[in-house]
Amino acid sequence: MRLSQRRQLLSKYVARPCYKGNGKNLANAGSGDHYHFPTDQPKSLMETFQMKFVAFCEFARLYSFVGRGLSIVSSSFLGIEKLSDISLLFLSGVLKAIVATFFVQLYINSINQLEDIEIDKINKPYLPLASGEYSIETVRIITASSALMSFWLAWMVGSWPLFSAILVIFVFGTIYSINLPFLRWKRSAFLAALCVFAMGVPTELAFYLHTQTFVFGRPAYFPKRVIFTLAFMSIFTVVAAIFKDIPDVDGDKIHGVRSFAVQFGKEKVFSICFVLFQIIYVVAILVGLTSSQKWSKFITVASHICLALIHWSRAKSVDLGNKTSVTSFYMFIWKLLYAESFLVPLIR
Repeated sequence: MRLSQRRQLLSKYVARPCYKGNGKNLANAGSGDHYHFPTDQPKSLMETFQMKFVAFCEFARLYSFVGRGLSIVSSSFLGIEKLSDISLLFLSGVLKAIVATFFVQLYINSINQLEDIEIDKINKPYLPLASGEYSIETVRIITASSALMSFWLAWMVGSWPLFSAILVIFVFGTIYSINLPFLRWKRSAFLAALCVFAMGVPTELAFYLHTQTFVFGRPAYFPKRVIFTLAFMSIFTVVAAIFKDIPDVDGDKIHGVRSFAVQFGKEKVFSICFVLFQIIYVVAILVGLTSSQKWSKFITVASHICLALIHWSRAKSVDLGNKTSVTSFYMFIWKLLYAESFLVPLIR
C-alpha cells in the first residue's frame, strides 16, 4: 500500500494529517523533512492493529515476499516426479523453507531501508522509516532479530541446502546495501546486478536441492526443467532489478548511486529491459516446443506467447515521465514473475 492508502485508512480516526515543517505537503516530502500522522488514539484495539499492520506491510515490501515464496514453491515442485510425491512430508519441507526465508528476506529489506533513509525520502517517502512512522531503533531491532531468526530456523531444520540459501541471501543482501568500505555494491550498476544474480541462481538451486536431497532423500540430478528454471528466473530477476532503478533516478543521482538508469537514461534502459524480457519469453517458447509431453508443450508455448503479448501491450502504455506509471509497470513485472512461478514446474 502507498501512503495515500494509509491516509485513507487513517482518515476515519483523524481530521487531517500533520506535517513537520512550514506547510509542506506530501509532494515536497522528499526534501528531507519527515511527515507523519497525528498521534490521536484510534478508537479500538482493532483499529490500532490495522494501522500497525498496514505500516508493517509497507515496510516489509510484501510483494518481495510473495515473489520469494512462489520461487521456493516452484523450485520445490521441480523435484516432483509423480503425484504421490505431493505429501505432508513434501509440504512440510516447503513450509520450513518458506518460513526461514521469510525472515532473511525481511532482513535484507530492513537493512536496505536503514542504509537508504535519505534516498528514500526522495524516491519512496511513503515508506515507514523514511516518513518517520518507524524509528531507526525499531528498524535496527527488526533487522537484527530477523537475521538471527532465519539462521536459527535453517539450522534447526537441518537442511544444508536451505542453510546455504539463507547464507547466500544474507551475504549478498548485506553487501548490496551496507555502507562500508568495498561494500554497498548497489552504487555500481554491474555489482548490483551481480548481487541480484547471486541471490537468484544459487538460491533457486538450493531450494530445489532442499526438496530433492533433504526432503525426498534422492540423489541430486539436473533435468532440463531445472536448468531452464535456473536460467529463466535468474535472468528475469536481474532484468527486473535493473528496471527497478528507473523510477528512482532522482534520488540515486543525488546520492551517487550509479545505476544503469542514471548512467544511460530512462528511455534506453527501459528499451533494453523490454527487449530482454521479450527474448526470455521467446526462449521459453522454444524450450516448450522441445517437450516430449504434448500437454507440457501446449501449456508452455501457449502461456508464454500470451505473457509476451501482455507484456508488449502493457509496456506500450508506460509514460517514462510519470513516476507512478513506471512504478506501476514495475509491479506488473512482479506479477509476470508470479505467473512464471506457476508455469516452470509444468515444463517436461
